[in-house]
Amino acid sequence: MSGMTETQATPPFAGLTPDCVLNAIDATGLRTDGRLLALNSYENRVYQIGIEDSTPIVAKFYRPARWHDAAIAEEHAYTAELAAAEIPVVPPLTINNATLHTFEGYRFALFPRRGGRAPELDNLDTLEWLGRFMGRIHSVGTRAPFQLRPAINPQTFGVEPRRFLLENGFIPADLREAWESVSAQALEGVQRCYERAGDVGSIRLHGDCHAGNILWTDDGPHFVDFDDCRSGPAIQDLWMMLSGERADMTVQLSAIMEGYEAFADFNARELHLVEALRTLRLLHYSAWLAQRWEDPAFPAAFPWFNTQRYWQDRVLELREQVALMDEPPLPLRGF
Repeated sequence: MSGMTETQATPPFAGLTPDCVLNAIDATGLRTDGRLLALNSYENRVYQIGIEDSTPIVAKFYRPARWHDAAIAEEHAYTAELAAAEIPVVPPLTINNATLHTFEGYRFALFPRRGGRAPELDNLDTLEWLGRFMGRIHSVGTRAPFQLRPAINPQTFGVEPRRFLLENGFIPADLREAWESVSAQALEGVQRCYERAGDVGSIRLHGDCHAGNILWTDDGPHFVDFDDCRSGPAIQDLWMMLSGERADMTVQLSAIMEGYEAFADFNARELHLVEALRTLRLLHYSAWLAQRWEDPAFPAAFPWFNTQRYWQDRVLELREQVALMDEPPLPLRGF
């Protein structure tokens, strides 16, 4: 599911002690003042670090064996390209002519600290504002393809996660037949959605554009955490801003597009993919948790995962998605 094969012989961040973190930052030439605050992150380890006679910075230590160095470099180059276009993103700092650093086997990047609050996604003006900035991001994303970052598609986010879960015994025996059947039906529904959409484009994306990766200030939004940037259809970065009933999502989508189309063209056929992409994300998320289960942070943070109730709920959830994928796409004003 990424650019490298993970090994789980030992917990991935077992040696990343507070002293190791501070020593890693000091090794870049910056001088830490001993202040360290762990921030909310599970895939990687992220800390706010105090710097002597300066403002704090944010350090992201990459999960070992997830991405090749060159794929991380491609992420950094993409955010730098967006920042050069005056789009409010947070690219890593360049220190000693590098954005990716290593210390005692850990790879890390340093970022300026940016504050903000979650956007009010029930506010149509906010959605239009977000649409404008997402249109600007995608206008840059169309300039060139990723060479190394993987794509979001039915294979990478559906077939492969499903296979992993089945082959590694995560589905309870008494639910395996039901989950195996409904997940197969779900992937068939995804395929029908892609067939109805036809030949849609693939561009460079943020890839994980949920509200937690958008920070809002009085000056508007800025986008953080491009760790999951991938190639895929433009709608992937837009559908996660939609919520509620179909009527609610229709109004929200129109507000987003009001801003988006000021900066980027949108292929309305991609609306056939909204529920398909939602289904793929559900499958991918279960496999993501399963693949990380040897990391002690995951059982502590997600104690409900891999319980009988969890998989019962996933069966019901996928059944709902099978039905939703056969409904007409959301209407969009002007099309």
